[in-house]
Amino acid sequence: MSHTLFWILHVLIQIALVARVLLRPHREPASRIAWLVIIIAVPVLGIIAYIFLGETNIGRRRVKRTREVLARLPDVTAAPGWDDPLLKADVPERYNQLFQVGKSINGFDPVGGNRARLMEDSNASIVSIVADIDAAKDHVHLLFYIWLPDNNGLKVVEALKRAAARGITCRAMADGLGSRTMIHSEHWKAMRKAGVHLAVALPIGNPLLRLLKGRIDLRNHRKIVVIDDFINYCGSQNCADPEFLVKAKYAPWVDALMRFEGPIARQSQFLFIGDWMAQTGEDISSLLTQPLPPAQPGFTAQVVGTGPTIRFSAMPEMFESLMYAARRELVISTPYYVPNEAMQTALCASAHRGVDTTIVYPERNDSWIVGAASRSYCADLLAAGVRIFEYKGGLLHTKSLTLDGEITLIGSANMDRRSFELNYENNILFSDPPLTAVVRERQDSYIAKSNPVTQDMVAGWNWRHRLRNNAVAMLGPVL
Repeated sequence: MSHTLFWILHVLIQIALVARVLLRPHREPASRIAWLVIIIAVPVLGIIAYIFLGETNIGRRRVKRTREVLARLPDVTAAPGWDDPLLKADVPERYNQLFQVGKSINGFDPVGGNRARLMEDSNASIVSIVADIDAAKDHVHLLFYIWLPDNNGLKVVEALKRAAARGITCRAMADGLGSRTMIHSEHWKAMRKAGVHLAVALPIGNPLLRLLKGRIDLRNHRKIVVIDDFINYCGSQNCADPEFLVKAKYAPWVDALMRFEGPIARQSQFLFIGDWMAQTGEDISSLLTQPLPPAQPGFTAQVVGTGPTIRFSAMPEMFESLMYAARRELVISTPYYVPNEAMQTALCASAHRGVDTTIVYPERNDSWIVGAASRSYCADLLAAGVRIFEYKGGLLHTKSLTLDGEITLIGSANMDRRSFELNYENNILFSDPPLTAVVRERQDSYIAKSNPVTQDMVAGWNWRHRLRNNAVAMLGPVL
């Protein structure tokens, strides 16, 4: 009798979850189908999987608090100095719609008067960040998904302690999962004792209780450094050594980080302040109303920040818009390529239009699941004319897109559903042919250390290889 009641209860729960999957807004048909199959075909475990992983949920209270904070933050363009003619956006008309997509996400207008340089490598990036912290005159704001207590990570720790000792206001935030080693280390306590203001983004606490409040795997994946409201670092690099000891067998981690100067820092400041206030309750919104530093000539840029509390599909729309805007050349580097159908179609359409389309990702991925899923898309991409390269000099972690030698998108967002639907991300879109040429040179250096994926190679994969890749890719909507 008890066995019968169990299965009746199980079927009733299945029916309820099936209805919820079908009625849930902002879900792609492929995702609905995948979850329906799992719920119906996998007894008990399918139900548990959906309860804990089926919906983008960081907790109602956290969502409410975050949205209340963002609603209170002042418009960055209201600050004195924003109307300086040097800050007027200068974008070729054919690219205006790309920056309009960016504005629809955060409300940020593209702004001129920016300068930037691409860091040589990960170690040079940390040296530069430390030098800027040591030269800070007012404040240092730092947010990383992964911050390790290794050589580079501790260089930043010591720089923050020195800055705090000089009376500089230092605020540092690290993700509760990605930076757990640092957060639970003596170095975290030492920073707090030295006067550095610290916060944990999306803390986990008790894992069992945390599961009841929202998904553990929704993370703050952003990498933001803002110094004196003028210097801004943005890119793929975490605060760690390229040897990346937590996953040393895939090292070195190959990243790209850019150091920006100018009003673009105020837009990144907005993202940091929103995250900081939502987590700590400290109201530092007045920083957004301070006069801008004196304007200087420079290129046009725009911050694009997304996450589970920002409108649905924001980041994939940005990527797809860039792909459809390409007329001559489109080059992409990403460590994780697990696209939705619209993005795969957009990339293929780029090549079908005659655009020289290239994508580069790691030969050996730190996630075999992602690696298998990525390869499942190769046949269609190659048939469309997309050139595919697998980087063999370590784990290529750079997330970059260059368009027609004029436009660049760089930042933290991968080309997978986790970055598009689950994580908080930050990218910068800019229009500048000389700087885009520098990024293209870096992309070419990746291609030079890569093996091309050919149609003959893909056709030669045995049935077990193809079965694994396609089976994993089928689960892409639920990964």
